[in-house]
Amino acid sequence: MTALHFAEPREAAGTAAFLTRLIRYDRAAAVRLQAGGGALAVFGRPPSFEVLAIRTAALLDETALDITVSAGELLEGIEESAGKAVVPAPVTGPPWSGLLPPRGGWREVPGLPDAAGLRGAVAAAVAEFRERDEELPEEGRTRAARDRIGHEIWSRTIAGTGLPLRAAHAAQSLGFLPPPGALPHDVPVTLLAAGPWLRLRTPFGSVAVRTAAGLGQLGVTPVRRP
Repeated sequence: MTALHFAEPREAAGTAAFLTRLIRYDRAAAVRLQAGGGALAVFGRPPSFEVLAIRTAALLDETALDITVSAGELLEGIEESAGKAVVPAPVTGPPWSGLLPPRGGWREVPGLPDAAGLRGAVAAAVAEFRERDEELPEEGRTRAARDRIGHEIWSRTIAGTGLPLRAAHAAQSLGFLPPPGALPHDVPVTLLAAGPWLRLRTPFGSVAVRTAAGLGQLGVTPVRRP
């Protein structure tokens, strides 16, 4: 049975927090793990946001690993105080687990608002959704109608960057964009691009999406760490 040894207990705690949030959205969530070169990347896809979430952690050793597992079982195998995780048996990966962003070739994209601006945009979108939902007639307040409103709002791009608003919402909901006051200084945010992918990165994790424009120009191939 493979065990992962984190560089610090807080790395184990951060990974556990990420898995806990994923399971909140999907109790049967699977995650793809890639380890190598003293680092671990955990990929998950919360269904509510239609994005790929990535949490990284430093490891003590050079363990090489590429496996898809149950998020819940992995969470159960994490010993935060010991800085250790037991890797559970593999599961059949969902389709998204074979389509990961590239490891390299990323370039910074200008124009992304700061963390406060992103939180403000998310808050305004949530308020708009609630207002439009309340305006629906009783007979028209169906799941399909509400989904249409949500899709229209969360598909809007942020400040002309091409990044959909749902990416910022996901970053906030998954703990990658902590609330104001949680840290001595606000968290830095960066937008990166590689081929058809856009990635919102903070020190706590990343949210990646494939843009519609890029899908017709560049194929996506599975990426494996050596």
